[in-house]
Amino acid sequence: MRLVVLNGPNLNLLGQREPEVYGRSTLAEIEAAVRERAAALGATLEWVQSNHEGALVDAVQGLKGRADGAIVNAAALTHTSLALRDAFLAVQVPFVEVHLSNVFAREPARRHSLLADLAAGFVCGFGALGYTLALEGLVERLRHA
Repeated sequence: MRLVVLNGPNLNLLGQREPEVYGRSTLAEIEAAVRERAAALGATLEWVQSNHEGALVDAVQGLKGRADGAIVNAAALTHTSLALRDAFLAVQVPFVEVHLSNVFAREPARRHSLLADLAAGFVCGFGALGYTLALEGLVERLRHA
């Protein structure tokens, strides 16, 4: 099973940026934990992070025929990017949307996702553990598809 994890803007700053909201784990630490769990589940993982919307759109477009599914933390682009939404509509690859914080307990602009209705699942509010929960849910779904 081939999976891709896509991370959006500012997630490269995890561990330093607003740790009271996003936790103290770095993106590299989260990646290591998710890779370890993916290996145990028999999945291969590609990890992508970009601060640029177009690079993430390119990464989504590249999923078609190359990945069985994706885990996506589009960060602030979750709330603003019709381009990412359109890319997911075009490739039709199952994905789980993940957020470290509970976006529904935050400011109103963060309470709406342009991707959620396209996602196979949605995980938020569990910090770094959310990535692993998303992985487990996606693998289970793909195995029983």
